[in-house]
Amino acid sequence: MKAKIETGSKTYTVDLSKPLDISLSLRGDSKNPLAWYLDAPEIKPVKNGNFIGKVSEGASVNFNNISFNPHGHGTHTECVGHITRDFFSINQTLKDFFFSAKLISVEPEKIGEDQVISEEQLRAKFAKNEAEALIIRTLPNYIEKRSRKYSHTNWPYLEEAAARYIRECGVKHLLIDLPSVDKEKDGGKLLAHKSFWNYPKNINFDATITELVYVSNNIVDGEYLLNLQIASFENDATPSKPVLYKIQQ
Repeated sequence: MKAKIETGSKTYTVDLSKPLDISLSLRGDSKNPLAWYLDAPEIKPVKNGNFIGKVSEGASVNFNNISFNPHGHGTHTECVGHITRDFFSINQTLKDFFFSAKLISVEPEKIGEDQVISEEQLRAKFAKNEAEALIIRTLPNYIEKRSRKYSHTNWPYLEEAAARYIRECGVKHLLIDLPSVDKEKDGGKLLAHKSFWNYPKNINFDATITELVYVSNNIVDGEYLLNLQIASFENDATPSKPVLYKIQQ
């Protein structure tokens, strides 16, 4: 089903019947990806006296409680409220949901014990005002990312200058297939978060970061239309479902 969708100053023609989902689903088992030293999320039927909220246990409906953390258990979108003393909600921050986007693949550079995505690498693949959203797929891109246990792995991260370059290019929505744009253990510096949001002096309140996406190798680098879907959580972050659409010529 072809549709014309306007975002910014451009109109894009896309086929809405062919979505490219780049989110990770939330599971209540060991196959769920994990970060930040958390155990797996739990999806369990409500138990109240003799009642068990499960049809196979005799209930009329399935009625589950779900316990999870958006930052550590799957694809999530966060606003600057993630790092501020004052409360800011992603549900109040993100009001538009379609954006021009560019997908790039980057193999982080080895620097000592770290793997770093540098400004120079991004300059070779992305320029100013190319898109409202930038999606970074790190290489190598193994399917094991869908269930990887990231805690204590020192995952790759964006250097501060790289995050600043992304902001200066006019990107409002940054997406990456890692638990964080920052180094796992950085002593709370959060240099990439702060640089992208231009915190604390001239904060980009309408900018978002989406982490723990998964972009299949079948999706080629290039320009797309991004539909950034979120759950209506009044929280600094929410589970999200970013979906790409190929732009029709």
